[in-house]
Amino acid sequence: MDAKVTLQQRMSFTATADSGFRLNMGAQPDVGGDDDGFRPMELLLLGLAGCTAMDVISILRKKRQHVTGFEVQTHAERAQEHPRVFTDITIKYIVEGINVDPEAVRRAIELSETKYCPAQAMLVQAVPIRHEFEIVEVAAGEAI
Repeated sequence: MDAKVTLQQRMSFTATADSGFRLNMGAQPDVGGDDDGFRPMELLLLGLAGCTAMDVISILRKKRQHVTGFEVQTHAERAQEHPRVFTDITIKYIVEGINVDPEAVRRAIELSETKYCPAQAMLVQAVPIRHEFEIVEVAAGEAI
């Protein structure tokens, strides 16, 4: 896997990787940036959220859970001193659906955590990661 960032101006970069997609990376004005893109640490957190989200929704579908909406929220605390590493991460899974089994959700999260998500496997070696989930019951007539 290869990825690169290319300077565009001041503290603005364009990031690309093997997939061919692009995204903007930037910095806040107080460090010379134009506030025009994702911060690198945000991307680490988004990578974690995306990695586990893809695992969990795939597992829930295989378990034939009727999921109508799904969101993964991440929150990280950071050290006050440089290099301002993550000191604590919480991942919250919000599953909307009809008769979604809490045990199926718990097991899907556990499998992502312990077996499938490489981002989580790497980060947990450096920072504690906690998991929470919420199931929002949707009436059959409300399902999309």
